[in-house]
Amino acid sequence: MTIELISIGTELLLGQIVDTNAAWLSARLAEIGVGVYRRTTVGDNRERIIAALREGLARADGIITIGGLGPTDDDLTREAIAAVLGEPLVLDEGEVARLKAFFALRGREANERQLRQAMRPASAQPIPNPNGTAPGLYAEWQGKPIIAMPGPPNEFQPMATDHVLPRLAERTGGRVIRSRVLRLCGIGESDAETQLQDLIQSENPTLAPLAKLGEVHFRITARADSPAEAEQMIAQTERAVRERLGAYIFGIDETTLEQAVVESLVEAGQSLAIAESCTGGLLGHRITSVPGSSEVFLGGVISYSNVLKESLLGVPREVLETHGAVSEPTARAMAEGTRLRLGSWWGVGITGIAGPGGGSPDKPVGLVYVGLSDPSGTVVRSQIFAGDRATVKYRATQYALWLLYKGVKQGGCDSLSRL
Repeated sequence: MTIELISIGTELLLGQIVDTNAAWLSARLAEIGVGVYRRTTVGDNRERIIAALREGLARADGIITIGGLGPTDDDLTREAIAAVLGEPLVLDEGEVARLKAFFALRGREANERQLRQAMRPASAQPIPNPNGTAPGLYAEWQGKPIIAMPGPPNEFQPMATDHVLPRLAERTGGRVIRSRVLRLCGIGESDAETQLQDLIQSENPTLAPLAKLGEVHFRITARADSPAEAEQMIAQTERAVRERLGAYIFGIDETTLEQAVVESLVEAGQSLAIAESCTGGLLGHRITSVPGSSEVFLGGVISYSNVLKESLLGVPREVLETHGAVSEPTARAMAEGTRLRLGSWWGVGITGIAGPGGGSPDKPVGLVYVGLSDPSGTVVRSQIFAGDRATVKYRATQYALWLLYKGVKQGGCDSLSRL
């Protein structure tokens, strides 16, 4: 079964609010085997809403609208659905009674505008809304469901969960869609795709690459007659991906790289301290955003100036004068200095040129050195990252986290010679 979603509201088109409802509902529909192949956003205009409904019904097995059911003149979803059905709007006396009771409980009287929400196309059924005033609507056009729900998430989500999704699940006969996302770092999207090309050609389950900043994600999606069958299909594809690219996989679904790092440090019983220059505390922020990071993260130093690199981290003055703040020897000294002075197992040092100015022919904007130190030794790696200042800073922390993750997993700095 396929459903098209139509989000209604000029405020969505103006960017004044973000349409989180459609994303949430798409994920829930997939769980019951309903495919969403198209999502449309339309403003508060009766004719454009009617056109969107008719186009969607011509393509899909049903329509769900979100928004436009309130009491104001620009809430036009009811009128548009009635026009598509070729039916008049009628007053639902049961909803009138509910609205009057709703406002009476709050010491108010339901006015004519509020009672407008009790109007529905003649053949439509109201969908209960215990958390607000606007009921949803359920109608059918040539056997295809047209479902309308209000926009406020505190009303929309319970209505979808309690009434809409169970009703649609009856139509799918228990068929489900399940997905799992594999998250990779340390490899580019094109290189990863090349190694998985035959799997990407599969139709069920599907394997789709998703490029992210500093990462590559692969989403495995299976359609099956039961959750267990879908999970088995996903697991088979995941094994095939791991056989080829397992060295680059750090997590699944919502696992972030900083979460993976913290979890690996906890598992290894090892602590961490960091020294940041060009990233200005971003690495520390990402690590401390992980619940439980205090178990392994001792702290860090934002050594933006050479004076602090020397006084707080022990970077030799001759290193700074001879090689400069952005250099392999400085990153090495920063990593070793923070590890020794803060008493941690691991030390990370980051120094670079985030831009947009400050570059030179031999040290261009985007050049970043990352030092990683543990009791077995110290390694320094460099990269030149493209992008604006914020992007360079983020990519630098991503690279540092990846080096650290691999170092912990592989048993120490002396194992990182291949990275």
